[in-house]
Amino acid sequence: MSHLVRYSRYLSRFKTPHFPRSQHSTLPFSTTTEDYNKPSRPDPPPIRVALTESAGRGVFSTRKIGAGDLIHTAKPILAHPSLSTINTVCYFCLKKLTSTEFHGKGVAFCSQECKENAKVFYEVETKADWLAFDDYCRNKGLKYPLLVKRLTCMVISGAASAESLDILQPSNLSHEMVLEMEEGYGLLKSGFAMANISDEQMAFLTKEWYNSIIARIRINAFRIELAVGSYEDLLSSAAACIEAEAAVGNAVYMLPSLYNHDCDPNAHIVWIDNADAQLKALCDVEEDEELRICYIDASMDHDARQSFLLQGFGFKCNCLRCLSGD
Repeated sequence: MSHLVRYSRYLSRFKTPHFPRSQHSTLPFSTTTEDYNKPSRPDPPPIRVALTESAGRGVFSTRKIGAGDLIHTAKPILAHPSLSTINTVCYFCLKKLTSTEFHGKGVAFCSQECKENAKVFYEVETKADWLAFDDYCRNKGLKYPLLVKRLTCMVISGAASAESLDILQPSNLSHEMVLEMEEGYGLLKSGFAMANISDEQMAFLTKEWYNSIIARIRINAFRIELAVGSYEDLLSSAAACIEAEAAVGNAVYMLPSLYNHDCDPNAHIVWIDNADAQLKALCDVEEDEELRICYIDASMDHDARQSFLLQGFGFKCNCLRCLSGD
């Protein structure tokens, strides 16, 4: 079976990491609340969100977790297929299409359920002509504006709040980057205006809102790649996918986005069939240990990783691997 796989936001390695324990205070967002103790609910995942000493929020284990264990699953807040795969994957869940797909206007869904679920954005989206907007994204190699468009449609339809992503940490945007985003914002707003979406419905869609959403998506979006083969072949196949740019789309999640980075992680993300994420342990994890994923291709050398993280995510990595110069 084909797998939608990623070890992190790019690729991580099967090595056993060691992390120092840190003092932290538990945040209100936690998976150990009383609600999970109700009989009608499944057992809570063995994690809690807490403050770290130096990296803001983080995800910590509440018990020992074995190597290869499923930590938890997560459905995306937002997901959008790559423009290059838009006719080969489900427009809602990004599952690879078969001959039994359910067609919409120019796109397809893998099931009637996905077609129904897509109504939270699709009925608004199809009111406008997005040819110029899609060409802008395609010509400049941009993916995040597509996620902003989808969120905007959800807000206009009433399925989401304009503040849906406020809990996520934003990346730092340079003045040059903000200027570059003006064209995308203009095309997005004009697309809705030409579709006769009222000013009242678009009141939230300001340049400041657009920039803030891009800033949050930029550091929190996960690139979903298609890796073929069995689970045991993930390491080699995922590396090949990166070289081949075999991304089926991008997605933003709530809880997975709170995982901090480490160049030698103890957790990774796996996709099987669609954009629903599975967080799994790469090694044995002790109780109260922070769970970390790798945001980049961890096979890069020290200088390349430092440069990539600084330019792409806006921080200097001080994990044990980087401090050792490896």
